[in-house]
Amino acid sequence: MAIPAQHPEPVDAAERRAAAPVTVYTMDRLPTYQEDFYENLRKEMVLVEKRNVPPRDAVALEIPAGHFFRIVSVEGPQVGDLNLWNAADLSERFYSGKTRALHATHVSTGDRLWSCFPRLRPMATITRDTLDWYGFDESGAGVHDVIGTRCDPYTNFLLTGAEYHHCCHSTLARALAAARDLPLAEAEQHVHDVVNVFMCTGYTRDTHQYFMKASPVRPGDFIEFFAEIDLLAALSTCPGGDCGAGHSSDSAACYPLQVLVFRPQAGKLEGWRSWEPNGFGTSETE
Repeated sequence: MAIPAQHPEPVDAAERRAAAPVTVYTMDRLPTYQEDFYENLRKEMVLVEKRNVPPRDAVALEIPAGHFFRIVSVEGPQVGDLNLWNAADLSERFYSGKTRALHATHVSTGDRLWSCFPRLRPMATITRDTLDWYGFDESGAGVHDVIGTRCDPYTNFLLTGAEYHHCCHSTLARALAAARDLPLAEAEQHVHDVVNVFMCTGYTRDTHQYFMKASPVRPGDFIEFFAEIDLLAALSTCPGGDCGAGHSSDSAACYPLQVLVFRPQAGKLEGWRSWEPNGFGTSETE
């Protein structure tokens, strides 16, 4: 709250605050994470593509359904911003708000990244996370958040009056434009709220404001996903480096990230099918 409360507490304030919280979406209603299935696919998988993402830049690449992709810290503590689209239809994209509501403010192994309406289906499943040990610290911070949006030049200009062209929003837009031969203004319309890969964030306990702190990621750490549909992915390296002091910055130490794409051994995906779009409205009884 920006200013102190202007109205006195009612006599039943304590009673109102004492209402029990209710989890909106319980995990037992979501499709079960089949750990054995993914672990079997991971055995003897074959590296088919390696892409380096330079500091303060972004790359976009296609990842076929049934492949794994891994985001790796290679030189120093670095945060990345991840966008996902249906490779055949950019209007279907990652929906951070619904992913947050279905899973949590921060995601890890077994969580899925869901697409927007009307398809609302898993786009990718997290299958490995070397930072899963972090949990939530004393500040209430966790890793890999889906609560932040992405650093962008518009908010930066609003708050500082300065133009900055290496925000994650900007580099993601340029990467998408290059990958799909789109005008930059058109590509920018498809850039959306991200998975803040490796970023350590939370909400302050007193004012509930979004905060960040230095990421615990170190070279060799990675987060791995399984592509549940054909994907176009874009990953940026945040200009804030480990985001321990700020984000839209040319002074922070920044490092590259690496994206590795793996194909399971032939035959292991026999019988597996990509996720179908959400079935709402298709029932014959509707």
